[in-house]
Amino acid sequence: MIFYFSGTGNTKWIAQQLALAIGDKLMSIPEALQQQQQHDYQLKEGERLGFCFPTHGWQPPRIVRDFIRRATFHVSPNTYVWALTTCGDSTGKTMDILNRELARKGLKAETLFSVIMPESYVCLPFMYTDTESRENEKIEQARRQTKHIARILQDRKRGIAELDQGATPRLFSYVIGQYFNKRMITDKKFTVDADVCTRCGKCRKVCPVDNIQGTPPEWLHNGRCTCCLACYHYCPVHAINYGNITRKRDQYYFNRREEREGLNTREDRK
Repeated sequence: MIFYFSGTGNTKWIAQQLALAIGDKLMSIPEALQQQQQHDYQLKEGERLGFCFPTHGWQPPRIVRDFIRRATFHVSPNTYVWALTTCGDSTGKTMDILNRELARKGLKAETLFSVIMPESYVCLPFMYTDTESRENEKIEQARRQTKHIARILQDRKRGIAELDQGATPRLFSYVIGQYFNKRMITDKKFTVDADVCTRCGKCRKVCPVDNIQGTPPEWLHNGRCTCCLACYHYCPVHAINYGNITRKRDQYYFNRREEREGLNTREDRK
């Protein structure tokens, strides 16, 4: 069983590839949280338990931590638990933080991976999307790495940690990341240029936490926003912005280039 969260599609693509390769069931964390039933999961004997999510500010996204806190996992003593995070550059101590959450449930992810994918967070002065060549380079490298990871998961190898933590992981996760995730995850800075908006509703459809209503879009300010920027990146006319900083930024989501070229070589994703 693989639980995943994805905004602009990087993580969903990898989770899909892994689920297909190792034959495990794939479950969306936002969809699981929206269900009214109890979050109670019974794993079969020998079934793997995996978590896939993007790194947000050098920490696991709040929605992933909330899901783990609400869920109950019925596992056997030999259940193979693993985790994978995608990032634009580095993860810091993201997996240490994840394992502290899992420890509350009596679990530990013993096999850990990070996969560098194209940048999608563009809300800070030094943050930009990648160039087309760098984007393609990252995706091709991730494609090869995902095949390697699938073999490890298939063989249930334990104690592996293939992580891009960066030069100062504790600083980024516990100082910068702590501030970022506490103060900068908000939907209050999103705006829409009503004269540009085409009322297509795509932003509402791609929001993984149903935080948008109406056309032109209105953000609900209900605390669910993860700042994944799916609404910004998927807008076909760049009518959505996060403050003023994104007005001169590019957009990215996983299959954007293929859609532009009329190709269907990759699966659509949230």
